[in-house]
Amino acid sequence: MEQSALLVASMLAAGTVLALASLGLLINEKAGVVNLGAEGMMLCAALAGFATVVHTGNDWIGFAAGMLAGGLLAAALGYLVIWLNTNQFATGLALSLFGAGFSAFAGTGYVQASLPARAQHALPLLSDLPWLGTALFRQHPVVYLSVALALGLLWFFYRTRAGLIVRSVGEAPESAHALGYPVRRIRLAAVIAGGMLCGLAGAFLSVIYTPLWVEGMVAGKGWIALALTTFATWRPLRVLLGAWLFGGVTMLQFWLQSQGVQVPSQLLTMLPYVATIVVLALISRNPTWIRINMPAALGKPFHPGA
Repeated sequence: MEQSALLVASMLAAGTVLALASLGLLINEKAGVVNLGAEGMMLCAALAGFATVVHTGNDWIGFAAGMLAGGLLAAALGYLVIWLNTNQFATGLALSLFGAGFSAFAGTGYVQASLPARAQHALPLLSDLPWLGTALFRQHPVVYLSVALALGLLWFFYRTRAGLIVRSVGEAPESAHALGYPVRRIRLAAVIAGGMLCGLAGAFLSVIYTPLWVEGMVAGKGWIALALTTFATWRPLRVLLGAWLFGGVTMLQFWLQSQGVQVPSQLLTMLPYVATIVVLALISRNPTWIRINMPAALGKPFHPGA
């Protein structure tokens, strides 16, 4: 029972990285912008967060640094694709490559660095409950924040006027522009907000989940997060559940190894990526389902003067 509780706890922690990044990409795509630069943004944010905690000893300042790094890179992406009308896919890929290279170059001095001792987090009383306490109530506050963000985005997009405006920009930007809404500024704000969440995901990865810095440590999680938004059909709660599912697949490899299952480690490491391919293959069998849920103007440039 204790091992299963630890597995669930690890699943939630692993899923938090994907949940934060996927929710950020969800905001981008709801506004009609495809962000293929999440991998590079998360790498730069992971380095920024880790380096900040090394020098300050404060995790929350590290999270802020990661969000700032993600926001700045997202702002650059937004300026290029929204104002200069560059191709969203090519620009996102370029940003991902830039982030991977820049973080590898700038992070060479932090490979051997270590962080201060981590504090143990537990909710009073609830953490003492049998099984549930270990599985659910001894998590880092950012894990609970990811749940609150999913619920908050659900309320924002479907219960507020501002959320309706963001969705309209992603569905019919010409109509939103005709009604007087500043489509490009709304899209830029959405891109920056999404980038900051990707930055928080990267900082959480390097500061809390695996408290170290190594080159390429995001290891494809940005791409999995991008696939997860489609898998969840652009719904915040489905994103959260999907992130936990993928987190469970990620932790399954370690659990199987601890149980002595004789499976090559390389095959177990492949599990999250195989799961991603399988999910995308299953979804692609029903293109109508994707078309109904996908923002109509996703990936399409908007020209106010057109």
